[in-house]
Amino acid sequence: MSEDRPPHPPFTRATALAKVRAAEDTWNTRDPERVALAYTPDTRWRNRDTFLTGRAEVTAFLAAKWQREHEYALRKELWAFGDDRIAVRFQYEWHDADGQWWRSYGNELWEFDAHGLMRRREASIDDVRIDAAQRRIHGPRPADEPVDGPTGPEELPLH
Repeated sequence: MSEDRPPHPPFTRATALAKVRAAEDTWNTRDPERVALAYTPDTRWRNRDTFLTGRAEVTAFLAAKWQREHEYALRKELWAFGDDRIAVRFQYEWHDADGQWWRSYGNELWEFDAHGLMRRREASIDDVRIDAAQRRIHGPRPADEPVDGPTGPEELPLH
């Protein structure tokens, strides 16, 4: 059975934006198995200092991530795109088991196969300790908020 995850490369600005929004929406479900379906069976990842190969490793990694990162809420923004590649910047907020809130910032480089599945993901991420009062991301992005400007309204600068 052939897997298919439109939009497919080569990307236009509109299809790259759609791909970014679909990724953000899916990651905000915090469902590791659902998220992993967007990747090729033999996908290769670098996430910070962790290197993964294949959906099973990705699923296990995400399950552990979301057990540590409570109330995770993500915003992605299209940075650039090419034929079969997309670059995004992102930030997400979450709290740990002790109730400490964090804002995590990063950049991702994505490479897709002809069926629109991500075969490679390179992520660089930094974490900043924040107070609950400093939170700027509260749940998934509203449907009418675009992913082609700053990562959310004006209150989401990258600092």
